[in-house]
Amino acid sequence: MMLNIVMVEPQIPQNTGNVARTCAATGSRLHLVGPMAFEPDDKKLKRAGLDYWHLLDITYYTDIFEFFDKVSNGLLRAAYENPGKEKNCKNDNCKNNSEYGNGIHKTCYPDTSAHEFYYFTTKAAHIYTEPNYGDNAYLFFGSETKGLDESLLYKNPEQCVRFPMLPDARSMNLSNTVAIGVFEVLRQWNFSGLQNYGKMAE
Repeated sequence: MMLNIVMVEPQIPQNTGNVARTCAATGSRLHLVGPMAFEPDDKKLKRAGLDYWHLLDITYYTDIFEFFDKVSNGLLRAAYENPGKEKNCKNDNCKNNSEYGNGIHKTCYPDTSAHEFYYFTTKAAHIYTEPNYGDNAYLFFGSETKGLDESLLYKNPEQCVRFPMLPDARSMNLSNTVAIGVFEVLRQWNFSGLQNYGKMAE
């Protein structure tokens, strides 16, 4: 079993540091997807992660498209009939001719329903406790300022999940949401591989 946390375009280094500490303590892999608003060696990032960095399995990606290609064995390229030809993606709602490269549009994303990908967003119709998270789950979290791209959510609505909140609350802190999501998955996995007891000093 391996839990993967994907942070897309994080903006606040302290939040990412807190997430890194959560991942290190739970054995979860951390995927940092750019562009980020800070450098990986940012002092605030390191301070929030404290001395847990040696326990962390972390990978960096230039952008979400590189992530899909590397993690999903060319999933992005497979979503297009003829890569390299302008405006030839399978997204019928695509009206954006701004290209990422090789004829792939920046606002067009693949259907990831065959993968254990879960997108955490306030725009979801499903609660985060509903899915049965698989052995190689990926939990996606967007930036503090704008969340995940709506085009990605639109393409994968059944994989979008949210936290119940009061209707007047806009959102929760990013590092808190990651921690809640992580421990829901681990709970379903019966906290496999983790120490689940402590000992008080005599």
